[in-house]
Amino acid sequence: MNTTTQRIACFGGVYNNYLALEAVCEDARGRGVEDLYCLGDMGAFGPNPDKVFPLLRRFGVKCLKGNYDDSVSRDLPDCQCGYTDPQDNHFARLSYDYTLKNTSEDNKRFLASLPDSISLEIAGVKTLLCHGSPRRTNEFLWESSSPTHLLEMFCEQAKVDVVLATHTGIHWKRELPSGRLFANVGVIGRPANDGQTNVWYTILSVDDNGGVQVESVPVIYDYQRLADEMKSERISGEFIESITSGWWTTCLEILPYKERVRGKF
Repeated sequence: MNTTTQRIACFGGVYNNYLALEAVCEDARGRGVEDLYCLGDMGAFGPNPDKVFPLLRRFGVKCLKGNYDDSVSRDLPDCQCGYTDPQDNHFARLSYDYTLKNTSEDNKRFLASLPDSISLEIAGVKTLLCHGSPRRTNEFLWESSSPTHLLEMFCEQAKVDVVLATHTGIHWKRELPSGRLFANVGVIGRPANDGQTNVWYTILSVDDNGGVQVESVPVIYDYQRLADEMKSERISGEFIESITSGWWTTCLEILPYKERVRGKF
């Protein structure tokens, strides 16, 4: 007897990187993925935020609200990113101020309309999509420092089998002792601090027997074109270097030790 599989594509952190967004959506559609979901943070490091929204509509991407989206939609003074280090906050402010200034009022209204989370049932598997965590939009859940019992608690409290989140910028997954699953879907706005210029998104597959698989998918896009556009917009050189080198140069102090030492800086 043949089994059928339902698949969705999920990604976070577009970060104004409309070129990566287009490449990711085309890649997912080419793999036969039924639905595409963005787990928040349309804006940040990259150029020209209003280029993102037509692509979201063109590919029918369903979106939820990240901390950046909430701040931009309400003209708040900062991105609510959750940083505590002054250097991290300095670069976060540069990024946020640019995005806020260059996002149209129509797109701010769109961001304001987005839900904080999305609940799905895929072939009987209950799934929660959120930004940082089920309890806080800007919570950082890192692979090295997120205890399994906490991830189990999130699943139990939400009464779901799978939780998919983003916010940290680095993809990872963990199968839990209960049979549940937690995964960070990664971001598509900048590389994963791995020295590679590609970005990552995630495909969640569920077969009609309830079998669940999570696959992290790398996507190549025209990063040099993005870097050139960032230069023309006078965006910080540190952000451009991350795009062209694959190594994070900013917002590093939030990284736990194990994630920090994998990077260049």
